[in-house]
Amino acid sequence: MTGKNIRLSRIFDSKTNRSFIVAFDHGQSLPIPDGLGNPVDLLERIVAGNPEGILLNRGMLEQGAHLFGRRGGPEPILRVDWTTLDPNMKKEMGEAYRVLTTPQEALELGATAVCMYLIGRPAADGMFYDNVQEVAHFIAEAHQIGLPVIVEATLWGMRNEDQKDPKLLRQMCRIAAEIGADAIKTEYVGDVEAERTLIEEVGNIPVLTLGGSAADRSEVSRLAGEAIESGARGLIYGRNVWQVEDMAGVMKELSAIVHGDAK
Repeated sequence: MTGKNIRLSRIFDSKTNRSFIVAFDHGQSLPIPDGLGNPVDLLERIVAGNPEGILLNRGMLEQGAHLFGRRGGPEPILRVDWTTLDPNMKKEMGEAYRVLTTPQEALELGATAVCMYLIGRPAADGMFYDNVQEVAHFIAEAHQIGLPVIVEATLWGMRNEDQKDPKLLRQMCRIAAEIGADAIKTEYVGDVEAERTLIEEVGNIPVLTLGGSAADRSEVSRLAGEAIESGARGLIYGRNVWQVEDMAGVMKELSAIVHGDAK
């Protein structure tokens, strides 16, 4: 087993081989709602819910480093790139993609793994070509130092009317697999069999589904359950975790959906 495989295995529970990860990387690309307060205090509350991992940006990892320095705590997963996700910013300035952190810097910051965007069908000329190339180059460099890369394969480009189109999303996930992703974060398309096909077609790479925009709690739980039924190895949920009143209760519920009675 290589260093990359050892690190990747740390974000999955040893009993269930599944993972519940909280995405807390929104502040870099999306507007933050009023009333959330100090982000480090919120991060501490997320850590207290004991997910397998937390996806966050460099600044939050640096400010909250003390929260990860204990045995048995969540693994830090570093967002190493940026894109225009804010609809207003996208409308005003257009689409763009940039890598912000090197693999070596991510390792030095203490990241167990990193996450990168692969944005399908953007309208900006040349953006997708550059995106594929930069992610592929980053993966090659990251593997040289034993750092696993999760590729977030989506249809968030402006050419898409349906960001959960199963056929187009299958293509993005397959591209992610072919350029060397160690795990894939993607949409749950809303259909168990279609998602199962998507997962099967990337080979032996773990697929974890994202949570998307804030939604009704019962709907969030239903979709999470269907994603796990389809064969997803876990969830990476953000706003539907830390943007709700009963955050501890939601985390416990989603963790139970992922792991069943094993934890």
